[in-house]
Amino acid sequence: MAVCNNIFALAAFRYGFSALYILTATTLLSSFLIKKPDGLHRTLKHISNLWLGTFLYALIGIGIADFIRILLYFSPLADASWFHSKLMFAATGFFTGVLILFFSFYGFFHAKKLYTTTWNISSAKSCSGHDTLKIALIADLHLGYNTDEIFLKRLVKRINKLQPDLIIVAGDTFDNDFHAIKHPQKCASILSALKSTYGTYCCYGNHDLDEAILAGFTFGGQKENADERFEQFFHDAGMTLLDDEVRLIENHFYLIGRKDPARCKKLISEKERLTPNQLTQHLDKSKPILIIDHQPKELSLLADAGADLILGGHTHNGQLFPGNLLLPLMWENPYGLLKKGNAYSVVTSGAGVWGPNMRLGTKSEICLVKMQFHS
Repeated sequence: MAVCNNIFALAAFRYGFSALYILTATTLLSSFLIKKPDGLHRTLKHISNLWLGTFLYALIGIGIADFIRILLYFSPLADASWFHSKLMFAATGFFTGVLILFFSFYGFFHAKKLYTTTWNISSAKSCSGHDTLKIALIADLHLGYNTDEIFLKRLVKRINKLQPDLIIVAGDTFDNDFHAIKHPQKCASILSALKSTYGTYCCYGNHDLDEAILAGFTFGGQKENADERFEQFFHDAGMTLLDDEVRLIENHFYLIGRKDPARCKKLISEKERLTPNQLTQHLDKSKPILIIDHQPKELSLLADAGADLILGGHTHNGQLFPGNLLLPLMWENPYGLLKKGNAYSVVTSGAGVWGPNMRLGTKSEICLVKMQFHS
């Protein structure tokens, strides 16, 4: 920076800039260590979440700029004097910096925008009272530092406008920390305004567990019991928790909510989750079977067990580019609609965000699944 202008070489600027950079870059640790006062803790958390995304794009932006420089350096068309030009140096740095800031700001505001994605599927089964079942699917709210009451009000309004028959919340309602929710009663009250024919049902996700987390890594090992406030929140929000449980909804269709495998491993009091066959073996398989499973795993096993529709989340569709390009290497259905045997898997990119409060190349969404039945 000092090469571009002598002002940047002044000691006052250098020390001031360095102090600001260090304070910002260390908010990951300082927000983890400083819990009181609550206002300071929350400010540090917000900065650290923004810093994570910005730093990612700083690495990518500078990496691309250096890669282009190397290509030009070995190109016979390039003039060697370019690489020693003060103007070229300043222009490259300025252009790279502007791009980093642009994508960071765009990602931040884009994460706040809600989209509705519609998936149309058909079933050979019949469902008494329905030619088509409208299901509103959301997941990965991550209530807390990144998802507040204003966002929830918009979410509820958008879902109610769809007039769904059934609302599904497919895990990760929380963000590893119940205290992260500034006004839990208000949030529960807002969610209780969700309206549908058959109600709102949910399952647990891997983040629906109260534990210390630093830069994505959790601490504390196994816990004896789950935090009861999570389940109470669901009750207050008018959401029915299905934790390896089966419900026959008004004799029309089955709804099954599965335990999350990662959450089970961390809770001593939790039993291992039931297998797909154990969940469906006594069901009348002439009726539609809908399964909520936070992590889109075991799709073949679920299809073989009689599932007609598997609803999940967890992946965020990568949340930040280029993560969305890498997910197919890890998940059979990282996002969207996939037919597996006689079953359909629908994976949402999530309504909220985890970690960096940004989305780039992906969207915060509500999925409307229209399931048409044979009449």
